[in-house]
Amino acid sequence: MIDLDEITNIFKDPFSDAINKLEDLLSQSGRVFLLGAGCSKCANLPLTAELTDKTLASPILEDESKQILGAIRSLFDGALPPAHIEDFLSELVDMLAIVSRRATRNATNQTLTLGGADYTEVQLSKALEQIKRAIADVVSQTILIDTHQRFVKALHRPMRPGKVSTGQSIDYLVLNYDTILEDALALSRVSFSDGMDGGVSGWWNPATFDRKDLGARVLKLHGSINWLEAAEGTLPYRVAANVGLEDINARRILIWPASTKYRETQLDPYAQLADRARRAMNPGAGGQRVLVICGYSFGDSHINIEIERALKDSAGDLTVVAFTDDDSPSGKLKEWHESDVSEQVLIFANKGFFHGNDIRKSDQSLLWWKFENITRILEGER
Repeated sequence: MIDLDEITNIFKDPFSDAINKLEDLLSQSGRVFLLGAGCSKCANLPLTAELTDKTLASPILEDESKQILGAIRSLFDGALPPAHIEDFLSELVDMLAIVSRRATRNATNQTLTLGGADYTEVQLSKALEQIKRAIADVVSQTILIDTHQRFVKALHRPMRPGKVSTGQSIDYLVLNYDTILEDALALSRVSFSDGMDGGVSGWWNPATFDRKDLGARVLKLHGSINWLEAAEGTLPYRVAANVGLEDINARRILIWPASTKYRETQLDPYAQLADRARRAMNPGAGGQRVLVICGYSFGDSHINIEIERALKDSAGDLTVVAFTDDDSPSGKLKEWHESDVSEQVLIFANKGFFHGNDIRKSDQSLLWWKFENITRILEGER
């Protein structure tokens, strides 16, 4: 339950001006939203650490897969910040690439030693698919969608009376595997494309992103729990739950948390989605664009590189608005705040607002970074 007084302080001096800046940006610029795991917590879905624990304990994992995953986890002992399931998957993908390369060259040694045991390409590949199915099983649970519906409705209408809407469609760059945003858009009657054509069952058709009547484009940069790999290639399709296919359980689930240095994300649909995301962040021809980042901890180096590149290539036409639960900018946000793009980056931290030389600190937690509270701000609450 939301504390109605939780964000009272942000509507008062010295922070009310920061809210006004946000509203002005959203009413005057093309809008892009990057949504991370923190945006799904209020919908009853786990954050990354909890997802890691639940995946490790999943009954979907056979003993051998648990051994492989446990051995990989031990390789990250002492890591700061603590490693999670996406790190483990990335490591497994690297290992799979190594043995696959050896197999392609018919090397004598086509195994990889992990935790004192030798594993083949087939064994590592099987573990990878079981882990992905375990993740999908954890994420496929009953969700609470009301906050996301309010979020969507707030964005697809003027924030407050007197605020002019740009009338442009919104690009959502989604790092989560769940379908909460798509469900919220559909139930709010916002026309959108997620790259799929068809209906409950569908197929990958990126031309749908170019339809003229769209209110939103949803770019699932890491795939989706309802995407399966087609038998004839890597392009995804989705199948209604009550449709039986003989080989449905053998198909790979297309979720991929690894960065694009890994081979799978050089393939479509990931390459197509990455290209679309770059275009969404690059205004071009002097157009203004604002990228609002919610629920993301800046732990994906590839995503960070793409944002930074977009900031520098935009010649000042891209503004980044980042919400973070850190008390003040840290990591990549601190780097940007102290660099030559600092005027393009507005940071709504837990205990302050940071925009170039405009720094306003608070002794108390502001909590404007919570997805529920971001939604209240977008609804025009005062």
